[in-house]
Amino acid sequence: MASRASCLAAAAVMAACAAISLPALAQTPAEFFAGKTVTLICSADAGGAVDLNARHVAKYLARYIPGSPSVVVRNMPGAGHLVGTNFLYNQAPRDGTTIGTVINAMPLHQVTGGQGTRFDAAKFNWLGSTGVSNLTIMVWHQAGVKSIEDVKRKEVVLGATGVSSGTYVYAYGLNQLLGTRFRMVTGYKGITDIDLAIERGEVQGRSGASLSGVIKEHAEWLKSGKLFPLVQIGIARDKLYPDVPLYHELEATDEQRQILKLLASPVLIGRPYLAPPDTPVDRVAALRKAFWDTMQDQKFLAEAESFALEINPLDAAGLIKVIEETMRTPPELLAKAKPILQPGEAPKK
Repeated sequence: MASRASCLAAAAVMAACAAISLPALAQTPAEFFAGKTVTLICSADAGGAVDLNARHVAKYLARYIPGSPSVVVRNMPGAGHLVGTNFLYNQAPRDGTTIGTVINAMPLHQVTGGQGTRFDAAKFNWLGSTGVSNLTIMVWHQAGVKSIEDVKRKEVVLGATGVSSGTYVYAYGLNQLLGTRFRMVTGYKGITDIDLAIERGEVQGRSGASLSGVIKEHAEWLKSGKLFPLVQIGIARDKLYPDVPLYHELEATDEQRQILKLLASPVLIGRPYLAPPDTPVDRVAALRKAFWDTMQDQKFLAEAESFALEINPLDAAGLIKVIEETMRTPPELLAKAKPILQPGEAPKK
């Protein structure tokens, strides 16, 4: 039997451990984050729109996280954004000191069985999204159509970069599901080349166009009616085009609408921010509030506009709703969506 002295010594050690651990367990988010550095993993290369968005968010987010930690951006590109996404899920610290921004197609990539997926989007702690502008299918006035219904009767030629891009997939989805007669011609290097081709009369429009981008770059085309949107892809109709229907509002069966909404899900997600799984609940709540407070900061918004960054924020609840809907897509609908997302070769210019 252990001596009374050894028992008292063991009790003293346990009491000391408890005295050390209890304050740590009882730390508030402000106490935890004070003096620390929060690393924001960006799954894209430096210098692009995703990176610029991340650095702008980091600059202001630091002001709103309790304890005022510093926030630094670390780029982790590769494998179509999978390197950064997989790191955040499997290797990143789960204490609140690491957060991330990943490409909006990751949940869709997972549910459609995309290669290289080593994460479960439903288990991330989503913080919110800075959003993006609605996308559209735009047509030139000489195309001879005014609505999607018209395109079911008359062929419209669109310029595209490749079959996996938004310049192709959104129009191709309407062809497969609703019987439209869009013909995509691939091989253009980018949207600037497609726009020049529209002016030259080589093609009659393009798919997956950023509505805000077109408004900024081709305001005169829109004002004069030379170019106009047939359909919008997003959560809500743009206030400047309240009569132009959303992608998933087009006349279709319930099943077709569900597939259209699935195809549009990356646009609905926008530019999302997240924390790894198992991050403490109170720190996730603090990060979500800090993110949303950042989205309301007038200086943040004004500076974003000067950088031509699109800020149409979605809070954590709204973002989680879109992702959960994507993750719950029935297998039979996924089977019908895959051929649209992974089409065969298209005619080249």
